[in-house]
Amino acid sequence: MKNPPIQADPESNAIAVLGWLAQEPEMLARFLALTGVQPSEMRSAASDPGFLGAMLDFILQHEPTLMAFCSATETQPEAVAAAYYHYVRPGLDSGQF
Repeated sequence: MKNPPIQADPESNAIAVLGWLAQEPEMLARFLALTGVQPSEMRSAASDPGFLGAMLDFILQHEPTLMAFCSATETQPEAVAAAYYHYVRPGLDSGQF
């Protein structure tokens, strides 16, 4: 079976993660607790690139969560990583300069 293509649009990937989190109450509660964002602030936070980067980082930092998202949405992990790097600038120690 062929792998689905990597979505090139970081915004589409970020929105897909947000939609998936909304369907996973325990995971969403954990993410909100870690970020300090209130549920009532989610709509406005979704337009903040920093929030989107943090949300993608949250997914990437826990492989079982990443794989659950990818399985549920038929997204390749590389697409999530590409979206993350779109929203988050590499640090000085990343070797990406």
